[in-house]
Amino acid sequence: MGWLQDAIRQSTMRTATEVIDAESALPGRSEPIAVAPTNIATGNPMVPPFPEGHESIVLGMGCFWGAEKILWQLPGVWTTAAGYAGGWTPNPTYEETCTGATGHTEAVLVVFDPEVLPVERLLATFFEWHDPTQGMRQGNDMGTQYRSAVFATTPEQLEAARRLGAAYQKELDAAGHGPLTTEFGLLGEVRSGEFAYAEDYHQQYLLKNPGGYDCHVRSGVACPI
Repeated sequence: MGWLQDAIRQSTMRTATEVIDAESALPGRSEPIAVAPTNIATGNPMVPPFPEGHESIVLGMGCFWGAEKILWQLPGVWTTAAGYAGGWTPNPTYEETCTGATGHTEAVLVVFDPEVLPVERLLATFFEWHDPTQGMRQGNDMGTQYRSAVFATTPEQLEAARRLGAAYQKELDAAGHGPLTTEFGLLGEVRSGEFAYAEDYHQQYLLKNPGGYDCHVRSGVACPI
């Protein structure tokens, strides 16, 4: 199935440069997309409830297949899930999201223990493992569904993301890169305010499809903490 999904990704690629407005977005559906009970990389559930003392954050850094793999490997990450965030359409499908008509970006839900993985370290990994200056794209992946985004679940996370983003901008400037285009916001306040789980075949995709599509366009600039 890996080759087929790669073909779908290429054939449905869109080049929208602005997030669609609510009135023009696809209607979606009321029922969430079902996922497997367990993340096969971490061995933990992908849906709540999550352990007490853990936090969740949603990160968009281009193709969620490769992004999820980077994030589940970090010490202190309890579970991850691929999905869609920052858009209007309730419970969109992959094919719908790829049209640019839902407003979502491909994203990864990360549940982590802040005592083991401080949010600043998690965000530094986020910034370093994609190029957050590319706008509505990552490399050859073009469209609003590939935009860089941090959707925090607490004001403290959002403050940390903006603070690190400002510090990272100085490093990017020194290296000759353009302005940061990452979208920052509280998850519950951005458009529909929801993270929607992607279809189960997207979850831990690169474990299920070794050698599958894995786009990481990196600036090569380290993020100060």
